[in-house]
Order: sequence, then structure tokens, then C-alpha cells
Amino acid sequence: MKRFIFAATLALMVLSGTGVTAQETVDLSQYILTPKAPATPRINGPKVYGARPGADFIFRIPATGDRPMIFSASGLPKGLELDAAKGLITGRARKKGTYRVTLKAENALGSCERELRIVIGDRIALTPPMGWNSWNCWGNTVSQEKVMSSARALLDKGLADYGWAYINIDDGWQGLRGGKYHAIQPNSKFPDMKALADFMHDNGLKLGIYSGPWVSTYAGHIGTSCDNPEGTYWWVEEGIVDEYCKLDRSKLKIDSLRYFGACSFAEADARQWADWGIDYLKYDWYPNDEYWLKDMRKALLATGRDIVYSISNSSKVALGPVLMENAECWRTTGDIRDNWKSVSDIGFKMQDRWAPYKRPGNWPDADMLVVGKVGWGPKTHDSGLTVDEQYTHISLWAMLGSPLLIGCDLAELDDFTVSLLCNHEVIDVSQDPLGFQATCQNGDDTYRIYIKPLEDGSVAVALFNLSDAPRTLGFVPQALGLLGTQTVRDLWRQQDVATLWAKDRWETAVAPHGVVLVRVSPGITGEKLQGFHR
Repeated sequence: MKRFIFAATLALMVLSGTGVTAQETVDLSQYILTPKAPATPRINGPKVYGARPGADFIFRIPATGDRPMIFSASGLPKGLELDAAKGLITGRARKKGTYRVTLKAENALGSCERELRIVIGDRIALTPPMGWNSWNCWGNTVSQEKVMSSARALLDKGLADYGWAYINIDDGWQGLRGGKYHAIQPNSKFPDMKALADFMHDNGLKLGIYSGPWVSTYAGHIGTSCDNPEGTYWWVEEGIVDEYCKLDRSKLKIDSLRYFGACSFAEADARQWADWGIDYLKYDWYPNDEYWLKDMRKALLATGRDIVYSISNSSKVALGPVLMENAECWRTTGDIRDNWKSVSDIGFKMQDRWAPYKRPGNWPDADMLVVGKVGWGPKTHDSGLTVDEQYTHISLWAMLGSPLLIGCDLAELDDFTVSLLCNHEVIDVSQDPLGFQATCQNGDDTYRIYIKPLEDGSVAVALFNLSDAPRTLGFVPQALGLLGTQTVRDLWRQQDVATLWAKDRWETAVAPHGVVLVRVSPGITGEKLQGFHR
């Protein structure tokens, strides 16, 4: 057996594994591994996209390269059309089916093509949702201005060109009930929710919102149930709230309001969200139960709008079959924090149990990404994760197939964080159409080696060093089920690093709390074997 050692990794990854945190380092650009995108067009993001018949359809073709750029799409289902300048596919497709659409992007320097499978059927979110959520940077201080700022940054910093699409408002937007449906209306921090949604859709983005089935949300705003059919809340009427209709916790304990009311306003709230143009709902309570989960699911489906339904928090495996039938996403844990213990415990100790419940349209959610500037409002700070821990965080979430929801202030993104979020080869692992969750091939408390089969037959392999000292990790392709000659490609650097026979061992140095993420190809092939292969 030959041994191939990826020596270049040692110099680069050990350098970034010094334990330096973002608080101590002003410029992290020296740790960037992702190459800059070429000036020629390249189409990125998901290769499959689902929508229900008759629902509003919106898909922004994610493409990097110099602008202006002209787009085309052949094979679109009837009812959909393309804005060639924006690369925006919209409309309503009414006939069920799988449509193989050829996308093309062209600028002054060249052109590229890529297939997108549009599946019009009963399932949406056929790849893990990618976007941003307000809670981990703004907490309850979120406002329409801050949400708009993050949406503009998603566009201006190029994240939308890689498939990042959702802008999700977490707890803190709610006022009182009213309006056409007697639904929850925004408080004064959100003067025009419809205009906010229109801005997102005009730019190919999508808007998410937050609620829960208790009479109160976790932060102390009114929820989707109520004690009476009038939709009035006694603590609001008694003035135990601030100017934004949030409970004054100095006068009343929030735990006393964490209960289900006698009357559900799920139908009213869902109709209001659909009128605004909401595309994603985070529905938050614990413990999750079947009745209230289905109560909102039925209301969302009745609107006729494709709204990704994401359950939070800390769902249990026994509820798995119900979650698969009634939700697109569900949180598997409590809230993540920007430290190694939180990220490693959630990622390595709490996700394997959910692998049987993952498929296109069903995504167990390991919680938001804690890179960049986070803080939970009103101030932010640089992530407490080391550089290598941030590479591990993104790599592991991509391998798991978890929804990718950025938790930092997008307006303050530095070049290093952009490089973490804008590596199309790493994103391809997350967005692979098979939708498999990576499984642990080998490992213990000091290291893990995860493998993830991909649609084209290749296999993503992530080598994680969980210890506090550098170490060498590796694999033999044949032990993974791969025969013949295989090419090993470093996905963060986007370069081939070895060509080896199935019985050869490939090794690499991995920094403390770090990762080396590779793709082994062609992986599984249908070629006829000849000769001796034992």
C-alpha cells in the first residue's frame, strides 16, 4: 500500500490553528483558503428546486462573474418566465412534473451552462435552505432597517450569487392583533412588512418570519394562540409591555405566559403572512407536539403559498415521522453559541440520530452559523471561534445537510467570513440533490472522519481533528467502498491534491479543532471491473 501525504496542509492549517480568535486579530485575510471567483460566468447554488402547483414561484439564478450578465433558460415549465437581465425566474407552474431546465449565463468574457431540475409537486425545500436569521446578531432589537441592511449586504457582498436567499426575521417584530384577518400586526419597528417582502422578491430573495403556538413567544411578544376568541391578551391590556408590545419582565415572569391558549389564530396569521409575501416561518416552542405542529401546517397549506415551515426547538426523535410529514425543517437542539463546546457538542454529538429522517424536503436543523459578528443584540462582537473552528463549523453543517442560516450582521462581513460563506464547492456538498446526511466512518473523542455520497457518484470526506494538538488523519479509498483510480480534491482550496489507487492511503495534517474537507472522484462508478481487485 502506498501512502500519499498532503504536505501543504500542514503549513497552512497549523498556522491557522494557533487558537487566535477574531477578537484578537484585526485582519483574518491571511487565513482565506477559498480562491476568488473568476470574472467569467459561473452558475452556483442548488441543482434542483421544488415548488407546488399554482404557487408563486421565485428563483434567482446564482451566478458569479463580471456584470452586466445576460441569462437564458430553456425548458421552463409553462407558467414560468425569466427576466434575462436579473436572472430571475418567476410565475406559477400548474402542471406537476420534473422539468430539466438548461440555464445559461453570459457576459463579455464568456458564458456557462448548467442544468436545474425544477420539480413541481407536493414538496418544497428540496435542498437545505440557505439564508440569514436576525436573532444571533440583533436578538429582540431587530428592526426593518436592520433587516433591509442585511438584505442589501447579501446582494452587495455577493452572497446571493452563491445561493443565499432567505432573509428571516426572528422574534421581536410583533405588535397587536388587527388588520383584515385579525392577525398579528407588526410593531413600530416594522412600518411596512409588505414593502419589505416586495423588496426581497424584486431582488430574488425571500422573506421569513417568526411566531409560536403559545400565547407568548420566548421574547415576550404575543403568540399565535390566545385565551379568548377576541384575540386580546390581558398583560397587554394591563400595560405590562414596552413601546414595542414586548412583555416587561420586571413586572411579570415570562414563564407564566409559556402555555397554549384555548383559541388558535393560526389560520388568521397564516393568511396575513401570505398576503405580505412571507416565504419561511420559524415556529418556536418546547416541547414540540403533534397537535400544534399540524395546526399551523394546515393553515399554511390553506394559503396556497409556498412557505417553508421550520419547527423550533429541540425536537425529539420520537416525533420524527410527524415532523417529516408536516415540516420542511426542525431544530434538533437548543440555541447555539459562538464557542467550541457549543458548536462541537451540537455538531458531533447530537446530529447522528437524525440521519434516518433526512431527505429532500426534510432537513433536521443544527441551528444557525456563528461566524462573523454575532451578539444577540444590541451590540455585536467577533465570533469566539478560532479560524479553524469556523472552517470546521461550515464544513460540518455542509456535510450534515443542515439548513445554512447565517447569524451574523451581514453589513459587517469581512473578507475572511465572506470566503467561508462563498465557496461554491463546499456549498455543492450542502446542496447536493441526494440530500444525504454524512455519517461517521471512523472516530472517537479526538477525531472524526465523515463521509457523504454525492449525486454524481463522488464522495465528500471530512477529516475533523477534535483534539487540542495537530495530528495526521487519512483514509484508504477502498475502505470507503471506492475502487480503481481516485482523485482527491481539497474543496476549501479548490485544487486537486492527489491521485491514488483504491488501496493507497492518503493522509493530511489537520490543525487543532480543524478540518480538511475533500471530494474523492469519480467515486462510485458503473465501470466493468477486470483483473484482481481484492
